[in-house]
Amino acid sequence: MTARRLPAGSRLVIASHNPGKLREFAQLVAPHGVATVSAGALGLEEPEETEPDFVGNARLKALASARGAGLPALADDSGFCVAALGGAPGVLSARWAGHPRDFDAAMARVNREVADAADRRAWFVCALCLGWPDGHSDSFFARVDGSLTWPPRGTIGFGYDPMFVPNGAAHTFGEMPHDAKHAVSHRARAFAQFAAACLG
Repeated sequence: MTARRLPAGSRLVIASHNPGKLREFAQLVAPHGVATVSAGALGLEEPEETEPDFVGNARLKALASARGAGLPALADDSGFCVAALGGAPGVLSARWAGHPRDFDAAMARVNREVADAADRRAWFVCALCLGWPDGHSDSFFARVDGSLTWPPRGTIGFGYDPMFVPNGAAHTFGEMPHDAKHAVSHRARAFAQFAAACLG
């Protein structure tokens, strides 16, 4: 089924309260002539993420914001996955950071649980969903592979970025300027799929 398109001049809710994600999405959407507003700015609460996978959680958040705002809404559910931990923290990536979010503690937990495991493979995944007030939704999924590094390096990114080096790179996501990260990140790859299907 063909994805529903969002024409230039539309208003789009970014269904997130995460400042880092809001900044990235605003930068990605800007060239397409779509105005963004955050769920937080509209007073929309974050729904509990009860689905077992990234795509399900992205759809849940997108549709909650779309119905709450009466506008199309874009949500992502992304996570950091570590081979030596069986793919954890995965869908629990944000929860590992606790409330309020403390990703320094979350990264320390990853490092502690990986311990001296020889397998340093890790990957970020991103599921994006564009939801509409009538319940229609379209989803997109991407992944970027790399490896763990410790101690964390860089302060430009957010979340687990400072402990992840994508394959073929010398710097962590936390060290990369925004443009360099956007060229290779899981979120940018999923956004490219979304843009091709739904924007313009």
